[in-house]
Amino acid sequence: MAGLLLLPGCAGDPTVYGPCQPSEYGSPACPYPEAGTGDEGGGGDGGAGGAGGAGGGDETACAGDCVPPAPLGWFGPALLWHGPPEQAPDCPAEAPNVGYVGFADLAPAPLACAGCLCDPPDAAAASCQLPLGWSAHAATCAVTAPDTVETAFAAPDGWDGACTAANAIPAGQDCGGQPCVQWLSVEAPTVLVTAACTPRVDEPPPPARLDPWQTRAVACLPGAYTECPGDRSTCMPSSEQPGGLPPGGFLACIFHEGDVTCAEPYLDRHVFYGGVDDTRACSECACGELEGASCTIMASVYSDGACAEQVASTLISSTTPFCGVTPPGVALGSKSAEVVAADPGGCAPSGGEPVGELLPEAPSTFCCLA
Repeated sequence: MAGLLLLPGCAGDPTVYGPCQPSEYGSPACPYPEAGTGDEGGGGDGGAGGAGGAGGGDETACAGDCVPPAPLGWFGPALLWHGPPEQAPDCPAEAPNVGYVGFADLAPAPLACAGCLCDPPDAAAASCQLPLGWSAHAATCAVTAPDTVETAFAAPDGWDGACTAANAIPAGQDCGGQPCVQWLSVEAPTVLVTAACTPRVDEPPPPARLDPWQTRAVACLPGAYTECPGDRSTCMPSSEQPGGLPPGGFLACIFHEGDVTCAEPYLDRHVFYGGVDDTRACSECACGELEGASCTIMASVYSDGACAEQVASTLISSTTPFCGVTPPGVALGSKSAEVVAADPGGCAPSGGEPVGELLPEAPSTFCCLA
């Protein structure tokens, strides 16, 4: 987990992290160490320490690099490494304390969403409303002949398809010098669906969880800071030390929470992040309007009144009305109809699309010596 390490050496002010800088002794956060503790500084007169040896105020030459101390409010100096996550090294012995872990170069894999499906209504939810509009025509019943004499052969209201002699037309009935019955038209039945489609998620195998970061950052802190003799700069381990740090692997840096600017002499700026703000999700599955519902009936017409002498029988779909020829002048004495099929249709699915985004959060700025 990314964060800053609170190290011993400072007390009282929880905003100061890492060992106290020699220049910070005397502040509320960093009281002067007592004589003989081995910390930087002099005896018990409360004054600032000397040039900063390992104990008792003896001056020693810096075995590493003398670098400017961190300004107030900043952490460090620290040794910063950044690179591919799988290559992150351990902190070296000269700076063994992990003071920060962060990340950069966010490159997440695309969010994989499950596909959406729509289950159609159950077949029992579809029914067929029988047509009541039956008509005889003295000539063609096609729409290209709208002036044709039409004689009603309608079914009664609430008809269930059983044999009926309602509105029978006798044989040879005359319509302006020609038989009234030469063509027969029947309206298309109406399909009724009393349920809707149900959205469903088609679950794929869970995708592998991948690290979204291309860069990892580690900041390493020494166990204690010492001043370089004479100029109050801070002594830091150097990659030039024999058997020391990996060559070119670490930078001398100071760091600060947030996205801030750098100042002399720490001008090599790097921003790393402690985590991500993940608002990604998959849009909810839904179903469009019901489409493709249909039903089919078998319609029959008879010359007698008891549905015994059949003149014609045909399948009629809810998508297309019937128009067909009959023997000229034949009697239309009765009719019947029955439902042979009803299809509730289906719906087009929608949803299952990635929404939201993955954004870095909790920035920290590292300013390094160029």
